[in-house]
Amino acid sequence: MTTTDPQLLVPASASVDGVGADAGDVEAPAEPRVPGLSPSRANDFQQCPLLFRFRVVDKRPEPPSSAAARGTLVHTVLERLYDLPLGERTPAAAHALVPAAWDALLERSPEVTSLFADEQEREAWLGSARLLLDTYFTLEDPNRLQPGERELAVRTLLDDGPQLRGIVDRLDVAPDGALRVVDYKTGKSPRPGYEGTALFQMRFYAYVLWRERGVLPKMLQLVYLGDGQVLRHTPSESEMHTLELRLRSLWEQIEQAARTGEWRPRTSRLCDWCAHRDVCPAFGGTLPEIPEGAVERAFGITPLPTAS
Repeated sequence: MTTTDPQLLVPASASVDGVGADAGDVEAPAEPRVPGLSPSRANDFQQCPLLFRFRVVDKRPEPPSSAAARGTLVHTVLERLYDLPLGERTPAAAHALVPAAWDALLERSPEVTSLFADEQEREAWLGSARLLLDTYFTLEDPNRLQPGERELAVRTLLDDGPQLRGIVDRLDVAPDGALRVVDYKTGKSPRPGYEGTALFQMRFYAYVLWRERGVLPKMLQLVYLGDGQVLRHTPSESEMHTLELRLRSLWEQIEQAARTGEWRPRTSRLCDWCAHRDVCPAFGGTLPEIPEGAVERAFGITPLPTAS
């Protein structure tokens, strides 16, 4: 699932969300800190280096999105659905989990209330989430599945590179040990020939699992609830080697931008939905100064001095 990326620089032994030792461990030596990269942030840089800077370095706030909030709620319900015994995982049971998932979303992100003008609008939004859950049951029978892991935090450290990390929605493990990586998408499936971004994320997860478990997943499966489609892909070892080269090249570009301060905007149709368009020089905006020490905190890199 796509989530807000934690601080890019994390302790080497920290969990994916950046939570390390207990606060009371004041006498413990500081953990070595390494830069990290998730598939969502990697896609940000490939889409627009300046967007990556705004999200990772500046940490500029962005307004809540109804689509993203709905995705979070639906993911929560599908995760909790598998807590129920076999035979009890029904559409009605999924609907019954929605109020608790809404409460959890509200506790985590109280600003989502600003998305709705009134209670009627909020109920209509919750109804759209229930429709997505109904679609899920047309694509899979959860009573015939027993996931090995759900919301699995995965990570691996590239030699001389970043810590690759992310959250796998569901990992199915066959009796013979074969792995299937499953990701839920609440939007519509990409048009034929435009699957690259979605498969990049899944190959990313496959690569991390391959490095850490020594087993290459047999199947990568994207479940699109927006239009009831399932996209499947069988990864190969050659793909994994190609992906590693791509990630290393991408990280070199990120480090170069961090050193030079050249976070160039890359315009596309996606700019119409960008929360930072008002300060983007490609649209006549004035770039804000990078907060002092932000590059060092994010990458462990000291920027080169700028010309006077």
